[in-house]
Amino acid sequence: MNELDELRHESYESSRIYKERLKLFHDKTIVRKTFAPHQKVLLYSSRLHMFLGKLRSRWTCPFIVKVVYPYGAVEIENPENGKAFKVNGQRLKPFLENFDRQESSEELVDPLYQDVPSESI
Repeated sequence: MNELDELRHESYESSRIYKERLKLFHDKTIVRKTFAPHQKVLLYSSRLHMFLGKLRSRWTCPFIVKVVYPYGAVEIENPENGKAFKVNGQRLKPFLENFDRQESSEELVDPLYQDVPSESI
């Protein structure tokens, strides 16, 4: 009976250690987003899943952050009509204004092939 209790205790302990390691690994991959008032952000629209079209963007027009609440809640304002509402911060991403794409050009050169002498058998 004592051996069964020891085995049960060891299994609980190993599962606890496994869960802690898995949580640490998962938490490393999470990207924390921080928002500041008067910052422009894009809102993820989950309603567009119903409509077809792979090329349709699911991020809607830039909104302005009004208030950042603790635990991830953010109040945003639509600059077109001035309506403000709260959303989950996970549904937002920063809006990049004046993003300049730097174009680089390189000349392509035709490769030169050399004839390899064939060996006689």
